[in-house]
Amino acid sequence: MNAKNMPSRADSERPHWQLTEKIIGAAFEVHRTLGQGFLESVYVKALAQELSASGLGIEAEKPIPVSYKGVEIGVFYADLVVESVVICEVKALRSLLPEHQAQLLNYLKATGIQVGLLFNFGPRVEHKRMAFAPRDPA
Repeated sequence: MNAKNMPSRADSERPHWQLTEKIIGAAFEVHRTLGQGFLESVYVKALAQELSASGLGIEAEKPIPVSYKGVEIGVFYADLVVESVVICEVKALRSLLPEHQAQLLNYLKATGIQVGLLFNFGPRVEHKRMAFAPRDPA
């Protein structure tokens, strides 16, 4: 395989890096336009609009089943799923807490999606990129 066809180091170490950079840029545009002080649902809709306008495929409030030992026990709703490969969880708080990161990590585990972005539209945009790769049961 020649160098042109090989994945870059960033691609192999950070899956969907270019896509997450676009999403983060869209989040900053939303905050630049709306500022702080709206409910989470407003930011979710604005981010969905911004991403759609840039040509990305989005699913808002996507229902994701949660199973326990092979039995479906509930459903959670992902704020946004972008291009079927990145979950975006949106908050509108003073600041992010460790519990919000744990929530996104659980969403990644439940879906098998590797990459998630956690956003907070507070006084400034906070974002956290998280990745989850299931362990091989060896």
